[in-house]
Amino acid sequence: MNKNSGGKNDIQTGSGGSLVPWLALQQLLDSALPIGGFSHSFGLETLVQEGQLRTSAELEEYANAMLHHSWSTSDAMVVKAVYRDAPAADWERLWAVERLVHVQRIGAETRVGTQKMGRRLHQLAGNVYPQLDWSPVSEALREGRCFATHPLVFGYACLQLGIPLQQAAQGYLYACIVTCVNSALRLMSLGQTEGQMIIARLTPMTAKAWTNVAQLDPEDAYSNMPMAELAMIRHETLYSRLFMS
Repeated sequence: MNKNSGGKNDIQTGSGGSLVPWLALQQLLDSALPIGGFSHSFGLETLVQEGQLRTSAELEEYANAMLHHSWSTSDAMVVKAVYRDAPAADWERLWAVERLVHVQRIGAETRVGTQKMGRRLHQLAGNVYPQLDWSPVSEALREGRCFATHPLVFGYACLQLGIPLQQAAQGYLYACIVTCVNSALRLMSLGQTEGQMIIARLTPMTAKAWTNVAQLDPEDAYSNMPMAELAMIRHETLYSRLFMS
């Protein structure tokens, strides 16, 4: 693991310069990051087609519910496990938390989508930051000991880049909001400005959502959004689809 992964601000780049962690985090949160997030709606397409989400207000309510009852209570727990277990090299404990969260995803498309995004991020980050130590995740993935899902790879990248846990967790939750709203822009009668207003209103909620779960042990991860889970399951039966999940 990179010797500066504890949060210092002078991680060296391969060119001899210094990498600024908070700017590196912005790159990981960029909606244009080519990891395939634009290909997955994670059940949102089903809800729109079935008429359960029609307005921007309903979209905001849905994203807020996902934030507090799924993204923060499940995926963010994988990020937290990375920060707890990776510094101690307790890899099997970390892989167990990732497995616990991953098998709770009922929809097969959703499980595959989360894996695809994570593995693409793993490949991309390895190329962008080759000076960091990616071998624990790479070896575990190759040996089938971890899934390399998006929250795990994102959390590991943030830890290696010296991002504090709170920023990493809130950043992940922010990325979930942006992915949801960007999907909605292609599915609903929703303008770009209105979409950005929704993101702006929900962004402060990431702090509240993280505060609510910050004391949970990663092994206590859970999701309580049955409507969304059922939508993820039904997505593969839709007559026409824009998204892979």
